[in-house]
Amino acid sequence: MSVVPEISILKHILSYEQWSKVRDQLSIEDFPKELQPIYSVVSSFHSGSGTPVNLGASDLANLVFSQPVKDKEYVQQIIENIVSCDASASTTEQLIKSLRTQRLLKEVSLMSYEVAEGRQDGSKLDALISAYSLLLDDSNSLQGDENATDFVTDDLQVLIDSAITKPGLRWRLTTLNQMLGSLRKGNFGFIFARPETGKTTFLASELTYMAEQLTDDAGPVLWINNEQAGSEVMLRIYQASLGIDLVTLYSDVENNVAQYQKLTKGKIKVYDSGSINKNTIEALCRRHKPSIIAIDQLDAIHGFNADRKDLQLGEIYRWARELAKEYCPVIGVCQADGSGEGVSWLSMANVADAKTAKQAHADWILGIGKKNYAGYEN
Repeated sequence: MSVVPEISILKHILSYEQWSKVRDQLSIEDFPKELQPIYSVVSSFHSGSGTPVNLGASDLANLVFSQPVKDKEYVQQIIENIVSCDASASTTEQLIKSLRTQRLLKEVSLMSYEVAEGRQDGSKLDALISAYSLLLDDSNSLQGDENATDFVTDDLQVLIDSAITKPGLRWRLTTLNQMLGSLRKGNFGFIFARPETGKTTFLASELTYMAEQLTDDAGPVLWINNEQAGSEVMLRIYQASLGIDLVTLYSDVENNVAQYQKLTKGKIKVYDSGSINKNTIEALCRRHKPSIIAIDQLDAIHGFNADRKDLQLGEIYRWARELAKEYCPVIGVCQADGSGEGVSWLSMANVADAKTAKQAHADWILGIGKKNYAGYEN
């Protein structure tokens, strides 16, 4: 049996630490068909494991043979080749990057043709090109400062300044300031409620207030919208900022625009698309350096793969937390499931399509309940 280069990748990702570094860069399509089942079981195990585990030869065999296998001797030989592979981590990472580059270029080529023929939306091509640009930027960043470090400072004054003295973004609602405190870089939380319960209205109210707090040189409020029409969202933002209804908004357009710009400094940027990939959002963050990010709806972001729906959502929410750590506070929006219908006080059990995969990554979770009784509609 000939040894294929992808064997070294499978050996590499037996380590949970190494898998967690490269999981977003790998696809099952990167592997020959005979290796795809092995990649799938290793990735699924790491995704579903509550604690980091490094897999040994026996562990790998147990996982693979726990499912029906046609040619056990052949698969056993593959496992032995994986375990005995002695490729270095650096060359394996180069191979992973090369495979990802080839895959992205192929996808760009195919999508370009589909867009040219009018069969696909140009936004999908933009997302692929953004992903390729990001990959190139990551490669260039490796040439940066060798002395850079991710260690947290132990200077108490610096810690006090960052956590207390330096102001965060305050909520418009006093209750949220008292219960959640200011939002700072690294904070990630999400809002959930039943459809048509006020999630977008709540966002508009809070984010316009936060926009007023930004200095002239601060990055914008980046609002990622993939649900209702972007123009409707922008009207909600105008209403929330000025505290007026639509009739009043339309009655004096020139003055209302001037007042809105004075309050928000034009800091609220709404990116609107029916299909948004995580790479597009990452590219927007790198370009605009936002002060806060809101994603409505977070569950609908593309670019994540997992064997189960809840695990895929867990990957999305883990990614949102990473955005918060790298750039600024992130607020997500998602739905409550049917158990939350007509419930005033929602709990984490009412979050749609999740066991604990979503909740585990959030610093705070805000449920918006609603009674269906007459007189309680609002």
